Amino acid sequence: MLKIETYTLGPLQTNCYLVTEETGERGFIIDPGMNPKRLLERIKSIHIEAVVLTHAHFDHMAGVGEVRQAAGCPVYLHDLEADWLTDAGKNGSLQWPDVTPPATTEPAEYALAEGQKLTLIGHTFSVMHTPGHSPGSVSLLHDGHLFSGDVLFRLSVGRTDLPGGRERDLFDSIRGKLYKLDSNVRVYPGHGPQTTIGFEKANNPYVPA
Repeated sequence: MLKIETYTLGPLQTNCYLVTEETGERGFIIDPGMNPKRLLERIKSIHIEAVVLTHAHFDHMAGVGEVRQAAGCPVYLHDLEADWLTDAGKNGSLQWPDVTPPATTEPAEYALAEGQKLTLIGHTFSVMHTPGHSPGSVSLLHDGHLFSGDVLFRLSVGRTDLPGGRERDLFDSIRGKLYKLDSNVRVYPGHGPQTTIGFEKANNPYVPA
């Protein structure tokens, strides 16, 4: 059974998730964003196996370097955004100088891809390539838990006006992949409160089922 803790980080209120197994001794981190001090304090007593990035916009990756230094763990990211971690222009941090200094870190060690089975903390997670908000956006699914990044939010969807965003791809990702999941699947988004697939299919005004 997974334990999932949410850390809302930085001025853009990005949801970072610490996922641990039952004993709490092993874990991995999804989207360590800006100013991760509370997260770093929490993981001092946990063996962190990896950082998994749903995508590489700065508000989701700005804390990667600090987590790497603290935990010595590898990073997973879709290949379509492989160079975003080293390029402050591509990850958007150059475009938001009032929010963040330029954010860069070393490249990811491992690539994520559609249909991949990722084994972490003794559990298997399915990788779904869900582009639209960004070209390399992925969602991570395990046993009724879906980490959707900035693809699907409660009563909303990810913006598509940033470089590499495409509205049609986003809607295809949501309708063609996420909405095909069981209605009871709980969604852990990159911003805002949790929701479920069933609730969004019935109520989301941007992408009705």
